[in-house]
Amino acid sequence: MARGIAHVTLVGNLTRDPELRQTPSGTSVCQLGVAVNSSYKDSSGQWVEKPNFFDVVVWGAQGENCARYLSKGRQIAVDGRLDQRSWEAQDGGKRSKVEIIAETVMFIGGQSEAREPALRGGAQSAPDAAAQDDFRDIDFGGDDIPF
Repeated sequence: MARGIAHVTLVGNLTRDPELRQTPSGTSVCQLGVAVNSSYKDSSGQWVEKPNFFDVVVWGAQGENCARYLSKGRQIAVDGRLDQRSWEAQDGGKRSKVEIIAETVMFIGGQSEAREPALRGGAQSAPDAAAQDDFRDIDFGGDDIPF
């Protein structure tokens, strides 16, 4: 039987803060909610904005980084695959859900949107500040730059 393709790439904003959990074996798994806005013309010719909401699952170290540095409202790009899971609810009914299993998550936007207190509000972390201090005593020669 031929294999199908269930590949997804999206860019959107987080609808809530990431939720980090551990599996019983100790593997990290992070759940994200992502909103992607689309627009279309209705029957009267007016543009209508429509938000689309997606659940994203990020495994391992990449999931830990998402939980550490992302927060509600932050823009991200996700590349992954669709996965449908089914279960039986407590009331006996069957439930199913389609999620995006992230292969790559790219953080979009500035560090000031990060969750780390040292990075929030544009403050520099200690390594970044030290790196800038390395260049303060260098004489770049003023007008000797050829461009």
